[in-house]
Amino acid sequence: MATEINPWGNAVVDERKRKEKELNEWLPVTSSRDAKWWSSAFHNVTAMVGAGVLGLPYAMSELGWGPGVTVIILSWVITLYTLWQMVEMHEMVPGKRFDRYHELGQHAFGEKLGLWIVVPQQLVVQVGVGIVYMVTGGNSLKKFHDTVCPSCKSIKRTYFIMIFAIVHLVISHLPNFNSITSISLVAAVMSLSYSMIAWAASAHKGIQESVSYKPRSSTGVGKMFDFFSALGDVAFAYAGHNVVLEIQATLPSTPEKPSKKLMWKGVVVAYIVVALCYFPVAMVGYAVFGNSVEDNVLISLQKPAWLIAMANMFVVIHVIGSYQVYAMPVFDTMESWLVKRWNFSPSRKLRFCTRTSYVVVTMFVAITFPFFGGLLGFFGGFAFAPTTYYLPCIMWLTLYKPKRFSLSWTINWICIVLGVTLMILAPIGALRSIILQAKDYKFYS
Repeated sequence: MATEINPWGNAVVDERKRKEKELNEWLPVTSSRDAKWWSSAFHNVTAMVGAGVLGLPYAMSELGWGPGVTVIILSWVITLYTLWQMVEMHEMVPGKRFDRYHELGQHAFGEKLGLWIVVPQQLVVQVGVGIVYMVTGGNSLKKFHDTVCPSCKSIKRTYFIMIFAIVHLVISHLPNFNSITSISLVAAVMSLSYSMIAWAASAHKGIQESVSYKPRSSTGVGKMFDFFSALGDVAFAYAGHNVVLEIQATLPSTPEKPSKKLMWKGVVVAYIVVALCYFPVAMVGYAVFGNSVEDNVLISLQKPAWLIAMANMFVVIHVIGSYQVYAMPVFDTMESWLVKRWNFSPSRKLRFCTRTSYVVVTMFVAITFPFFGGLLGFFGGFAFAPTTYYLPCIMWLTLYKPKRFSLSWTINWICIVLGVTLMILAPIGALRSIILQAKDYKFYS
């Protein structure tokens, strides 16, 4: 008996594929795949070297010389390894690309479980970065204003955060990753510039006579919580994994020249820049100011005024680009969800509403809770540790199944243990820091 073919079923499948293709051609992550390897380097530098680098001397003051240097260098090595894993897994299935972090999670853990494991953590990271960068942009604008015009009337930080947000109300409507490449290039140059200013100006200032490298807290409990919080600060500084697959999705790929070759070239360049920024800023900043360093090392540098003003403006320009790199995957998630679940039509109107709403919400939260140091540690431990330090390792073990006690198996399990430890300890110290800062805080000041 011949098998009857259902033409209606085939038509439904074809229609579904057509709509999926049209949606992917509209969404910001997958609408353009003609990027160059150097654009991936710009995006990775912009995503990685952000507000976190300016907090590293403060983290060093909570960790001390030995643990501080060890944690920062070990984090650089571990995160470079896990980033390599993600780049490799992007096209591990022939003919298919995992363009988003959650798509790789679904392949590793299953359609539903993969979504629940990855999406909440990734959104916490991306939205958390958006909030922290709103605070950073506002703080740096205020510092620039106060430095350039010390005799001017003091303006509330709230207004500077709003000014920073207005910029994003405009540029957030650029359609996709490739359209913000020039912004990422400028941002990457700015990150290298203000990092160099931070450590070079500190070195020029010289080690202070009253410098002390004793722990910031005098009690054992305080030292312990400070140590936990510092781990979160370091984790926050290594956050590029949350957008790496989305950045790789913008690169072309052929069987002869897969995207991982181009992406890895960009990642290596980005990580060299990361090392040139992170290590000198952390170590020179701590050496000069010791345990009196501020949670943003530029605040500790008071003179020369023109140089500090310029560095703060560089920070503003950089976090404009960094905010956009982290916001693009959020826009992609929001717009995809509204089209698929609520049957909205892909349109400029939908894009305008979703992106404007997102910028306004992150601005409002930043104005309400601008606890800069505590936010770094809390978000760093709670969500950055899983998505950066050990989730790629779990996926690697699940998908490639390396032989037990082999080198690959051992390295991945070491990363998992260290990452889980970081995830548990860091938010504890950061939460205490936020509570202490909140005691004397006046809302909307």
